[in-house]
Amino acid sequence: MTDDFLSQLRRVVGEDGLLTQASELMVYECDGYVIEKNKPDVVTFPTSTEQVVAIVRLCNEYRVPFVPRGAGTSLAGGCFPVGGGVMISLTRMKRIIEVNVRDRYAIVEPGLVNLHLTNHLKQTGTGHHYAPDPSSQGACTIGGNFATNSGGPHTLKYGVTVNHVLGAEMVMPDGSVVEIGGPCEDSPGYDLTGLFVGNEGTFGVCTKIIVRLTRDPAAHRTMLGIFDSVADATQTISNIIGAGIIPAALELMDQGIIEAVEAAFHFGFPLDAAAVLLIEVDGLEVAVGDEARQIIELCQQAGAREVRTANTPKERQLLWKCRKQAFGAIGRLSPSFCTQDGVVPRTKLPDILKFIQEMETKHGLRIVNVFHAGDGNIHPILLFDERDADQVYRVLQASDEILNKCIDLGGSVTGEHGIGIEKISFMSRLFAPNDLEVMARVRDTFNVGGLCSPLKMLPTAGACGTEEIHRGHPGRRAAV
Repeated sequence: MTDDFLSQLRRVVGEDGLLTQASELMVYECDGYVIEKNKPDVVTFPTSTEQVVAIVRLCNEYRVPFVPRGAGTSLAGGCFPVGGGVMISLTRMKRIIEVNVRDRYAIVEPGLVNLHLTNHLKQTGTGHHYAPDPSSQGACTIGGNFATNSGGPHTLKYGVTVNHVLGAEMVMPDGSVVEIGGPCEDSPGYDLTGLFVGNEGTFGVCTKIIVRLTRDPAAHRTMLGIFDSVADATQTISNIIGAGIIPAALELMDQGIIEAVEAAFHFGFPLDAAAVLLIEVDGLEVAVGDEARQIIELCQQAGAREVRTANTPKERQLLWKCRKQAFGAIGRLSPSFCTQDGVVPRTKLPDILKFIQEMETKHGLRIVNVFHAGDGNIHPILLFDERDADQVYRVLQASDEILNKCIDLGGSVTGEHGIGIEKISFMSRLFAPNDLEVMARVRDTFNVGGLCSPLKMLPTAGACGTEEIHRGHPGRRAAV
């Protein structure tokens, strides 16, 4: 990377908008997927679309790869700088540009923390919210949610990010600016918004997002079902959905997670319980009361030891705090952890959880579970010490076997975390060669030259985009 290139970048973003020192760049060597690390050559902090355009054009002129990054909460290496190059950190682009309650949309910048939009809407008192609520809501950015099509506990009823994005402004990999979609509910022509949400930063850099606002429900009922076996808890999930009830959220935490959150928050979870279900229904007052009663009966019929109901807003808030900060509480159990993101049909939850237990024994690991049970999106969390190469090897082996089992059960290897660099090797199992070729052609249509987020999502023809990345971990399967 030449001095001239760095000098021009400095003119674009200013001295305080550029990091080049090795000690500073270490912060950006990985995201939430800590197994792989590689420092970018430089990190930039643009504050406007115009600055992003200038950075991207400079990268094109000097043939330097670049990768956009939000808060770095990605759990699949989505913002991993494979070949170094320029990292475009969007954390200073965090404005709420417009809130239009009458037309039910807001325009925000990509670096806005998801929870900050929620809090802003609460303060306005208009009775609206932004529905997607990832568990990392207090840290992740809406731009990152856009990139990975994030989910969250309440997406069982309300849908994932793509269901709440109306349009976006994109700086394309050649430095041009395009607008897709718009504030109208249904833009004419091809659904480019649906195509761009979930592109994992391979189609360009998102600089503005138009999000749909949702009316607050009139009433909630939040319950905690306590079970002596995971099998009873998973059976309850199927019974609830089978009864025609679609909860706003339906989350499972196993004994390992219960131990961690109880130590952190002292809610009073029984430490001898095998699993708990956090269940919430919302809607009109006349409806939620009846749904809550049915759910309590279904829990009891399936063998629940106890079903607790949050009787005050404070109790409800504490229950959700325990769930959404569960990942942070895992630091009490292990110095490092790797979170997987498989999906199986709901009826296959007992099968995959039994298989995960087998992987614990086979690979000598501890694995705890907290996941979006209502839509079969599992999050087994493999505990280890990344300083121990043998533990890293076993974590990679177990992860691969768990995700392969998800495919065998009719599911997928990701529900919301994306493919990134971690799961490229599974793409050829999920898709036929023709499918992958079409995806590559779509990507290359937008990302001419391949400088934007190179070696992400799709296997590289004739070689492995992740083979070099994973050269230190022989247990990792190579993509072909």
